[in-house]
Amino acid sequence: MDRSNTFRPLVLTMGEPAGIGPDVTLAAWAARHERGLPVFYCLADPDTMRRRAERIGIDIPIEVVTPAEAAAVFDRALPVVRLEGRSSAEPGLPERASAHGVIEAIARAVGDVRAGSAAAVVTNPINKKALVDAGFQHPGHTEFLGMLSAAWNGAPARPVMMLAGPGLRAVPATIHVPISAVPGLLTENLLMATGRTIDRDMRQRFGIPRPRIAVAGLNPHAGEGGVMGTEDAAVIAPAVARLQAEGINAFGPLAPDTMFHAEARARYDVALCMYHDQALIPTKTVAFSETVNVTLGLPFIRTSPDHGTAFDIAGTGKADFSSLAAALRLADELARHEADHLAGNTDSARLSA
Repeated sequence: MDRSNTFRPLVLTMGEPAGIGPDVTLAAWAARHERGLPVFYCLADPDTMRRRAERIGIDIPIEVVTPAEAAAVFDRALPVVRLEGRSSAEPGLPERASAHGVIEAIARAVGDVRAGSAAAVVTNPINKKALVDAGFQHPGHTEFLGMLSAAWNGAPARPVMMLAGPGLRAVPATIHVPISAVPGLLTENLLMATGRTIDRDMRQRFGIPRPRIAVAGLNPHAGEGGVMGTEDAAVIAPAVARLQAEGINAFGPLAPDTMFHAEARARYDVALCMYHDQALIPTKTVAFSETVNVTLGLPFIRTSPDHGTAFDIAGTGKADFSSLAAALRLADELARHEADHLAGNTDSARLSA
């Protein structure tokens, strides 16, 4: 795929400065040629990045730039767009004072895409507790991005989380809720809305003309005809039928325990799962270090590495940047494919799982 500097760069947020976000950002830039990474710039406190580079022993030049200057300096230095919020946090020791810069980076990244300065947003992991302690009013990263999307159409988007890796893409219909709450949250309308979002984004951004959506059951054996639970027949099956009536290529509910072996995965493009672990356990098992968190349903492209802040190894040089590299590559591919789609170019390559 052409990764020339004629295409807009990606914007990468530093994430929690006491975590491994700075570490993996520095390592990704250092391996940019080896890993075939697209041009990106980082919204960060430059002093934090310099201190971290020195601490982990990587000799990396850092240049403070504007988004428009990023592509010109990317080959010789890590381009950093300076945040107003500064941080003195040490690796592994998050501090409340860093929250302003973390929130600022997310908001400015979205603003840069809206302004046309960047092609897509890639986010490093954040520490939700530190943000909440500082007055952050949103349940999490994704919900904040949904709120920021209101600048496009006047109303917040309904984001949908997808985990995408080599060989498997999976979407949880419910996310960060207790297992005991899942049955009550599953409705036909929720599954319909999620299925529609998957179908639209898989067509527009992944280049799959008629995506195959395998819908998991909730209960063992997808309820076994009601013997092991009624939700599969009463809620999931009617939602699948309604999606099919709209021309969406969904099928199920399927027995969850037989959906994720290699032969079964070859029959679909994305799995619509009923809860968090039903989606995340198989994706992380199949390709832990290469799995990427993709947010569907937003008016802009957002990817993220599928790991946390890893405070225990921050600043040690031990952090694996593979997931961030995969997130950068996928964001670039999705942005290019969407540009082709909007331009009416139907010859662009389909993205493989």
